[in-house]
Amino acid sequence: MDTTFALWITGLPASGKSTITAELVNRLRSRGVDPVVLESDVFRRFFTPQATHSEEDRVQFYKGMVEMAARFLEHGVPVLIDATGNRRAYRAPARERFPLFAEVFVDCPLERCIERDPKGIYKMGLQGAATTVPGLQDEYEPPIHPEVHIRSDREDPADAARKILDFLILSEWIPSRKLYRV
Repeated sequence: MDTTFALWITGLPASGKSTITAELVNRLRSRGVDPVVLESDVFRRFFTPQATHSEEDRVQFYKGMVEMAARFLEHGVPVLIDATGNRRAYRAPARERFPLFAEVFVDCPLERCIERDPKGIYKMGLQGAATTVPGLQDEYEPPIHPEVHIRSDREDPADAARKILDFLILSEWIPSRKLYRV
């Protein structure tokens, strides 16, 4: 059993990705699996603080996330990529590169994401601010065949995390029982 897997948790901004990821991390840690989370907002703040939202900058940004994930995986650390990655082409290199890789699609209607909007990005986008918001000014391409499909407008974060955990156990990427460190 190999616990060095990578999950890309993708979906529109405000779809619930970070909330579900946090719940999943707690469940994994209770089983002795300690993943690193590459969260796009944090990654952007430290590694590309002056980045625009141009296609070139986005390609470079997501390449950087995949490269960082590779470094952790090489050292036996499972990785959760918590990032919109609004184009399939941004997520494809991770699928091609990592033997144990899955996409988790956090599916939520745009209207619901706009209602949630904790960071105010939809509000800025709707007011014509100089930003491109996936789902508004920029297309979001959902995974064609995600390994896990979450409907965050219908499933609570605990149920969503349980669904992802079930996938990891059934795929034999993590043990079915809790691991205890000796």
